[in-house]
Amino acid sequence: MTEKIWLSSPHMGGSELKYIHEAFEGNWVAPLGPNVNGFEEDLVRFLGVDVQVAALSAGTAALHLALIQCGVEYGDEVLCQSMTFSASANPIAYQGAIPVFVDSETDTWNMCPTALREAITDRLAKGKKPKAIIVVHLYGMPAKMDEILSVANEFDIPVIEDAAEALGSSYKGKACGTFGRFGVLSFNGNKIITTSGGGALVCHSQQDKDKTVFLSTQARDDAPHYQHSHIGYNYRMSNICAGIGRGQMEVLADRVDARRAMHDFYVDIFKDIKGVKVFSEPSKDFYSNHWLSAITIDPGIAGKTREELRFAFLEDNIESRPLWKPMHLQPVFESVPYYGNKVAETLFANGLCLPSGSNLTDDERNRIRTVIGNFFRG
Repeated sequence: MTEKIWLSSPHMGGSELKYIHEAFEGNWVAPLGPNVNGFEEDLVRFLGVDVQVAALSAGTAALHLALIQCGVEYGDEVLCQSMTFSASANPIAYQGAIPVFVDSETDTWNMCPTALREAITDRLAKGKKPKAIIVVHLYGMPAKMDEILSVANEFDIPVIEDAAEALGSSYKGKACGTFGRFGVLSFNGNKIITTSGGGALVCHSQQDKDKTVFLSTQARDDAPHYQHSHIGYNYRMSNICAGIGRGQMEVLADRVDARRAMHDFYVDIFKDIKGVKVFSEPSKDFYSNHWLSAITIDPGIAGKTREELRFAFLEDNIESRPLWKPMHLQPVFESVPYYGNKVAETLFANGLCLPSGSNLTDDERNRIRTVIGNFFRG
């Protein structure tokens, strides 16, 4: 069998081991140490704005702590983009709160500002003011942040940006993850850079960062003995994982360039294939890292379906994946409110994520091109 081509595999830069060895030599293997501090500083410099960053065990942990600091409690409602991975919604349930899902718009596939306004207005009419809004920069594509923030500010609801897939993306020249009350980053193994597992919370004050670190290290009070006045969590990133992150930060700009080049590769392949649209920025205001390149296929025009192409890839041991199944269609959330039309549902029915790794070789790209060519010619 031919070697598997993965959707998005880890891509080491070479310097990671240096930082890991330094951690071992200094016996810094706990969830604190020079690499954690250095990784946070590297991220602040990369984001390019006046923020503070707390390195954590996962992006999900970061989102959970953001909700806590936004005051989300049992029975509260949180507005959440429906078209996303479940990790965007699950922390709402951790707090005993209720997700209220909002449809996408067709330009960026992200939260629709019109549906957001509809959701807020209707929840207020029902006597429920949402405690927070979770907007996702899907596959690295920035959301329409000006419009979303305008609605959020009008109703005085804090915004949490799930930028787990969008490190290196920007909207109107400003880094994704720095617009909302909090921003969430992920360094899972399939992300644009990885710490094997890990995440970070982007904060706009030292006070918020300090609270994040406090909660993520079991909320231990300042006392000579173990005393706790708040519920805490074991969410801090380890110094070893942060060492991997420091090495990865050295090549982040290259990784963004490589992912964007894969997007251009697919634009070239599909430019003459009718009924297929490559997911691209709607204007120069949007700069996507194109963490994952994706397409939609109109079966009525192309004469082919998303699933047929996915199976054609599988026959050559190439991984592809349907777009995220919207949260309002998930069995676990089938009873919660949803606002919008069927944009997310249509995208899910017709969309496919394509191999997008920054470490794909010319031979692998040729295999991908051959499968696509044979599929549509056949």
